[in-house]
This record gives sequence, structure tokens and C-alpha cells, in this order.
Amino acid sequence: EKSIDFNKCNALVLAYMGDAVIEVFTRRSIIGDGGHKISDLNVMAKHYVTAVSQSAAVERVLPHLTEKEEQIFKYGRNAKGVHVPKSASAIDYRRATGLECLFGYLYLSGEIERAEALFALAYGTEE
Repeated sequence: EKSIDFNKCNALVLAYMGDAVIEVFTRRSIIGDGGHKISDLNVMAKHYVTAVSQSAAVERVLPHLTEKEEQIFKYGRNAKGVHVPKSASAIDYRRATGLECLFGYLYLSGEIERAEALFALAYGTEE
């Protein structure tokens, strides 16, 4: 198992990777039977990838995180240098960054199944 020392890896770099992971999981989730228009998919994706929706997703996953996962979430949430856009509150944006950091860490650690399970909990995509 490839392990990453998240104390040595910049939290915003992990969040950058996690943003991509969440985007891929989102697209896989919303495509469905493939019969949607791209414009519809983009609207649907906003329910997953905005800071506000990711912050809400944090509430659904926090009770299920291991101690280590919670540490990683907090590492991302508390990262310095986060620029908060006008479209979200500072709290929502920091929580979203923490979630992205966690997903980036899980992906880079090879814990894809765990990331998928947390995504399902976060967004109610269990099948």
C-alpha cells in the first residue's frame, strides 16, 4: 500500500487532486443511461461540486470518518492560503477544501473503494 505523509504534502495540493476525484465520481454518478444533454449534466453537477454542496456533504460523512480521515479533513479545512470566492461563505469553502483534501489523500493512497464509499454517503448515491 502506497502511503502519503499528509504532514509533508501541501493540503491544497491534496485538495487540488481531490477536486478532480470528486468531479470524476460526480460525472460517473450523473451520466446515468447517457441520455442527458450536456447542459443538463452541468446543472446536475452543481449539486455535487459547489463549495456549498460539498460543505453539506461534509455533515453526512463526518460521523463515518476514521480518526486518520478526520485528521486529513481538518488538515485541508485549516489550510493557509485558501482564497474564498464570493459564491460561498468562508466556512463552506474551508469545509469543501477539507473534503477535497480527504478525497485527494484517499485517491493518492490507493484507497479508491473507501473514497467511493464516502462519496456515496456524502451524496446519497448508494445503489
